[in-house]
Amino acid sequence: MATEIAATSLFRGPDLGVTDNVVLRHDNGIITDILEGAGPAGGPRSFVIPAFVNAHDHARATASSFGAVGMPLESWILRTALGSPIDPYLTAVSALARSARAGCAAMMVHYTRPSGTMPLLDEAKAIARAASDVGIRVAFALAVRDQNPIVYGGAEPILSGLPGDDRKTIEDLFVRAPMSPKAYIELTDAIAAAISGPMVDVQLGPAGVQWCSKPLLEAVAENSAQTGRRIHMHLLETVYQRAWADQNFPDMVRWLRDIGFLSERLTLAHCIHARPDELEMIAVSGARIVTNFSSNMHLRSGLAPIAAAHKCGCAIAVGVDGLALDEDDDILREMRLVQMAHGGLGFRATWTPAELFALAVRNGRRATGAPGSGALVAGNPADFVVIDLDRLDRDQIMPVNPMELLFARGNASLVKEVVVAGKTIAKDGACMGVDLPAIEQELRAMYRANVGKLSNFQRMWPPLSVRVSGWFEQQLTCE
Repeated sequence: MATEIAATSLFRGPDLGVTDNVVLRHDNGIITDILEGAGPAGGPRSFVIPAFVNAHDHARATASSFGAVGMPLESWILRTALGSPIDPYLTAVSALARSARAGCAAMMVHYTRPSGTMPLLDEAKAIARAASDVGIRVAFALAVRDQNPIVYGGAEPILSGLPGDDRKTIEDLFVRAPMSPKAYIELTDAIAAAISGPMVDVQLGPAGVQWCSKPLLEAVAENSAQTGRRIHMHLLETVYQRAWADQNFPDMVRWLRDIGFLSERLTLAHCIHARPDELEMIAVSGARIVTNFSSNMHLRSGLAPIAAAHKCGCAIAVGVDGLALDEDDDILREMRLVQMAHGGLGFRATWTPAELFALAVRNGRRATGAPGSGALVAGNPADFVVIDLDRLDRDQIMPVNPMELLFARGNASLVKEVVVAGKTIAKDGACMGVDLPAIEQELRAMYRANVGKLSNFQRMWPPLSVRVSGWFEQQLTCE
């Protein structure tokens, strides 16, 4: 059934700008028309924009509640074992619903920490069911790693000398028999057969080069080329990963290019410590880079060269990575931070806010496999967000471009409605398909009841963290 929504203003794109007094029509999940001069003459004002995309995330619970605060990634990953999903469906649905409520039509789920409570195929099905209940589009990639489980080298220096029980605790949590490349490809095929569809894109998800052997990366590249399946992977997120690459794999990005890993099917998260020649290779390949501003700051990973990447032709998207500034999955605030940090110096602008917004949506949809460019034009999916323009333009002193206001003071609290594939999935801060407050309360109760089961890990955390930090400082200088 055809539906109309009247808007005081509507963002048409960086070239066409903002159009006032319009009606957007959509039918069967597709935009059918944009009628100008037909919008509201009075009443509450609204600003309709393309829906956001969270182009890199892991669909996990909050990290800070498990004591993982202000740590470098290399310690943070270990500490967040305390936050492993207790119930994969509830954990995923809470993260997906927070993204949806903030205005996201699509989200990347790079699934790095399975719960271990069920077979991996069933866990993937649970996450797909969570996305369906929320109504959000998802890309799902089961992360895989087959080396360096604790540090970027053998685990024995960390484990040696530990009391037997302590060693077993660490081995049980982190040291597992690796999955063979063949088994991983077969499992990904099975996941795709089970959950792929118009709203779910299954991808390949190597965790990162330092965690993956060459045969595994070659198998991923080959399968992607044969099937057209997308790949999602972390790259050069921290100074220690940069140092590891320099010592152990100095031609890493060139090698990825030469085996066909770099391509338009690839999305790379972070690239904080990529060098100019590496950015050039990524740009030429057509791969995308997802920047995750607040996550990088929380984990002391550094400020990514996003302006330089953009200027050399890299396609840029924006992600939350489960660590937005306030751990609230506010993608709009994250985009504003990217604009503030990378938008230019003095009179030399990297891009306008409208250009950043449009490219982040377009490239985010490519990264997640969502159809269309995201622009609000006839023929594209009806994925859009309604912003409370009265609150955004609270002073109403003179006409101001609402997109510029959005990047000056916007946040998720201004989102009045989120429509995905023509269906309202969130309205006035509440998700329509799930009861997010009740789900979060249930999760809290489960985590509180479960936290004692990892008391040995909590007890031995201080000496373990000292061993880990000492290893990285001694083995991988980052000066």
